[in-house]
Amino acid sequence: MIPLYRAGHSPLHRAPAWAKLLGLAVLALLVSLYPHTVWTAVGSLIGVLVLFLVGGQSPIEFARQLWRARWIVLVLAATQLIFLGPEAAVIGTTRVVAVVLLAALVTLTTPMGALLEALEAALEPLRRVGVDPWRVAFTVSLTIAAVPVIADLSRRIREAQRARGVRLGPHAIVTLLVLTLRHADDVADALTARGLA
Repeated sequence: MIPLYRAGHSPLHRAPAWAKLLGLAVLALLVSLYPHTVWTAVGSLIGVLVLFLVGGQSPIEFARQLWRARWIVLVLAATQLIFLGPEAAVIGTTRVVAVVLLAALVTLTTPMGALLEALEAALEPLRRVGVDPWRVAFTVSLTIAAVPVIADLSRRIREAQRARGVRLGPHAIVTLLVLTLRHADDVADALTARGLA
């Protein structure tokens, strides 16, 4: 669920990337700790919707991001419903979905380059203990870039299976894994050729 940056002039668009990352961390902590009832959990989702509006995003965009998180919602809700009960399932699922939507809002209102620069600057103090901030930021950028590639591979596998009249099953996961590993090898070869690996 990595949406592309959408240019705009909202207060969130104008805020520096480091402030948005810090705000995301603080809000994620609050959302993870605060909701103790169904109503406070729903209130946290309403709060995220308000932030979407402040960020120049429409309620339709909020619904679209929520729809993209549907598998997270289904898996979390089902497992928590089985093991913890209905109220805990609603609270736990809402917490996670709220954090996912907050992260989506940050990526919608911040260019990826600015986010990576902010991450690199934040990691600069760790250089003293042997952490290379550029490599960490570069790894994060590669990971983010891989998400839509893997989603596209998954879509192509589904389309190919439907065209053949084959039911989706476990063999689709094996195919996706093989194609993903092949893509990773291609990326590694490209990095080695440029002297980055």
